[in-house]
This record gives sequence, structure tokens and C-alpha cells, in this order.
Amino acid sequence: MKAPSLLLLFALSTTVQASHWPSWRGDISGSGHSSETDLPLKWTKTKNIKWRTQLPNRGNSTPVIWGDRIFVSQVIESDNFRSLMCFDRKNGKLLWQKGVKYTENESTHRTNPYCSASPVTDGKRVIVTFASAGIYCYDFNGKELWHRDLGPQKHTWGNASSPLIHKDLCIIYHGPGPDSFIIGMDKNNGSTVWQYNEPKWKIGKRTDGFAGNEDNGIVGSFSTPIIANIKGRDELIMSFPMEIKAFNPITGDELWNCRGLNPLVYTSTVYADGIVVAMGGYYGNSLAVKAGGKGDVTETHRLWHKVRHNGGIGSGIIHEGHLYYPTGSGIGICMNVKSGKEIWEERLRGSSRRTGTWSSLTQADDRIYYLNQGGDTVVFNASTKFKQLAANSLGEQANSSIVPSSGELFIRTHEALWCIAD
Repeated sequence: MKAPSLLLLFALSTTVQASHWPSWRGDISGSGHSSETDLPLKWTKTKNIKWRTQLPNRGNSTPVIWGDRIFVSQVIESDNFRSLMCFDRKNGKLLWQKGVKYTENESTHRTNPYCSASPVTDGKRVIVTFASAGIYCYDFNGKELWHRDLGPQKHTWGNASSPLIHKDLCIIYHGPGPDSFIIGMDKNNGSTVWQYNEPKWKIGKRTDGFAGNEDNGIVGSFSTPIIANIKGRDELIMSFPMEIKAFNPITGDELWNCRGLNPLVYTSTVYADGIVVAMGGYYGNSLAVKAGGKGDVTETHRLWHKVRHNGGIGSGIIHEGHLYYPTGSGIGICMNVKSGKEIWEERLRGSSRRTGTWSSLTQADDRIYYLNQGGDTVVFNASTKFKQLAANSLGEQANSSIVPSSGELFIRTHEALWCIAD
């Protein structure tokens, strides 16, 4: 075989790998980082749009991608149907839709429709949680491989935690609400390998947005666990009400915990360079802690702690020792990870009046992509000196996060699934 042919095969193989975005925020580390360098910077509703596919109902979940398949969790509210949709990434055509009808009452917030959790895939199977309606596993042709009923989820604001796949396990937080737990299941058949039952938290006097209204204050975590490798040891890290906990992801044994969060948590933890950052919700507490400890590490490993801080609903990005994150009202913030010192704070401006966000940040190269609730994507540089690079409007409400794949961006709004390409 001639050298040019070998180079072509190598290029094709690396393109396939770059196309995967198999879980919420990209991988088990939940970093939100992409290795791609050629993603679109500017677009409109008609410019640089490869295709747009109408969706049957609103939704807050983020798509996941493996090769030429896009998977989206989707509720059909009028039919009480919770489903997984599979699309052809080349043209947006629906390939199949499978799910379950669930008519029992399940509480949620009016802005948090069912099926808000994202699916997860390993290239052979795709696993999705329908909360009280169960966990379902399908192959890439839509054949059901197994399902589990983990019991009802009961919380006034619903749920949103997404599953992850680690080795032979599917790990999911079945919460928030009473009797919440993290479970590690065999991804091949759904059987329980381990389970950690969340304790009943001692709340006490609150300092967050429910201060002075403790009796009616919301308690619970909407966080998705992440897995970080610290000096050769994998740690499953989760933000609970009141504290961070780390577990052995294979056995479920608790490794360490760090106190300091408030009773309500929206975001997932963010990890880089041995440091974990966690943020509470609704003027909640934020903290940074060195990973890799044992037992209660609050006094020994916690680097900083901020009470009644400005963390929002979307999770942030760590890049070159700095944390970038959005507030719920549409402010972007850069801070030093080790010290907690704020570097800059800027309004992320698009054309929509709805500048707030529930979306998590996505980074590619030196760009950070921020999606607001009005459907504007603001792109700014990952730098200690703020510079907004672009503001692109789709004009449709959105609460999901942006997905990069093979030089294209995918955005799920309440109305449609979009593919953006130069």
C-alpha cells in the first residue's frame, strides 16, 4: 500500500474518534472539553446550518453522539410517553424512537419536563433513564436489551442526573428526593453490582437563598457524578446536599468526603489537575478540594470555601488553572482554581432578552461556547482577559448544552435539533 493511502486511513480513523460525544459533557470526567479545533464560530438561523429537524416536544436534555448516530431523550407530554430518539447525523433523519408509557403522577417543575437526563452510550448500547418509569438499555437498532425499575423519584422540581458508563458498569444517581441512591449496574444486563443509599442530611440554619425559610427550603442534588483518575486511582465524585463525596466506582466504597456545600445543588463537580470544584445552587456555597484523600478531608484538603456564592445551574470549565462558569442570570465568571480569586466577571450578550442559562459550558481549542435560554450561543475566549468572539441566535428557547462532533456543533432547543457547520 502506498504512503498516501496509509495517511488517508489514519485521517479517517482519527475523524471517527473525534466524532464521539458519548455522554453528557463528553466523557466520564464530565469536563466539557473537546479536542477539536475547527468548529464553527458564527451562524444564524439560515447561515451555516447543515440541517434542522423538528422535535415533537420541549426538552432540556443534551444529545449524545457515536459515529453517525445521535441519541436524544424525549418526552411526549400529551401521550405520557418517555422515549429515546435516534437520528442519522448526516441529515437529521429519525431512524427510530423507543420508550415507555408512564401514567403515574410524578412531580416536577413546570420548566423541567420529563426526560431531562441525557443518555449515555459505549458504541454498542445506549442507556437512558426515564426516572420513575425506569432505566432502559437499547442496541443501536432500537432493540431493548434490558430495563430496570428503580422505584419512584419524588421531588417537587423533578430530576436531571444523567447516567455514565465506566468499564462494565452503568452508574446513575437515582435522585433527588427521599430514598435517593447511587447505583452501579452491570451494563450488560442491568443487575445491581453496588448501591450507596444517600443519608438524611442535617440541614440546620441555611445561608443560601432559602435563609430564614428553612421549613420550605428545597433540598436535593441535580448533579451528575463524574469519574476522575487521581494518581492511578479512579474516583467517582458527586455533589450531594451539604458535601462532596468520592467513591470507588467499581465497588461503591466511600473514599473521602468534604463538607461545605448548601442543601440545594444544581451543577456537577468539575475536576482538573488534582482539584475538584463544586458549587451549590440559589446563592449556595462553593468550594475547591484536593482529590485523592481518605475520610473527612474538610480540614486537610479544602483549598477555599465561599458562602452564599454566585454559582448557577450550568456546570463550568477548568482551563489552564482557571475556572470559567455561568451564573443563572447570564454572567460569565473567571476565577483562579487554587485560590478562588475572581479574575473577571462579564455579561455574556446575545440578541435575545432571555440572557439567563441552564446550560453547561463547552470548550474547544481556546473557545468557550455558552448557550442561553433565548437560543443565543455566545462564544468567548478561554483567557484571563475576557474577549467575546461571537453571538449567534437561533431564536428558539434552549436549556441543553452544546455538543461538538467532527467539525460540527449540535444544539437541542425546545423546538428542534440543529446541526451547525461551516
